[in-house]
Amino acid sequence: MFPLYDENPTEIYPLATLLLMGACVGTWVYVQGAGFSEEALMASVCRYGAIPAELTGHGGADSPWGEGPCSLGGLRWPTLFTSMFLHGSWMHLIGNLWFLWIFGNNVEDSMGHGRYLVFYLLCGLAAALTHVGYEASSPLPMVGASGAISGVMGAYLLLYPRVRVYTLFILLVFIRIFPLPAWFFLGYWFLLQLASSTAAVEGGGGGVAFLAHVGGFVAGMVLVPWFYNPVLVRAKRRKVRISRSELRGGGWW
Repeated sequence: MFPLYDENPTEIYPLATLLLMGACVGTWVYVQGAGFSEEALMASVCRYGAIPAELTGHGGADSPWGEGPCSLGGLRWPTLFTSMFLHGSWMHLIGNLWFLWIFGNNVEDSMGHGRYLVFYLLCGLAAALTHVGYEASSPLPMVGASGAISGVMGAYLLLYPRVRVYTLFILLVFIRIFPLPAWFFLGYWFLLQLASSTAAVEGGGGGVAFLAHVGGFVAGMVLVPWFYNPVLVRAKRRKVRISRSELRGGGWW
């Protein structure tokens, strides 16, 4: 199942969401060479990606993982933030930006630009720490905005559970678009990440950082009560337009 769009109009211009998307694209093009140079891509991932073994000091030849593709001893803790803006391929980048646009503009709409940016970064941090906590000796770098975006999706689930998300469903030759309530689509997505994370841990890790998705999603659900604007959310749920003066939390903060 793949989300196409939702029935949830916005009240404020999604400036922060667009800035985050632009930061990811800019990093991909100017830091990672847009994926055209394997050497530049790998160098950026090793330098700015979050490597659990580097952060915890549990790596090395004696670890169950063995030696990884990167030399340890880089930026260490700042990589928990820099890794949020890196990606491994064009499809990785486009997929993340698509999910961020569908769900992020409405979550930003419920918080205001400044609070949304802080919320996004905290969710990304929680996602990265979850991954590092469970894969403490892994020498494999973790990159991508999906942990932070998972937090945005967790917030969307609590804020707009009944909003319809038009979803593309493909099963062999069966192709249909279904309007699904957000609680169903996001609940299914979270359970899929949870099941995949269990399989990944049992299989020795590597590949997609499903635990980061789980950690980010849970963080978004936990943090959203301290960030959202209840006046705007109530108005959006009732499909009532309100004035700027009524937002009390719109704009930058």
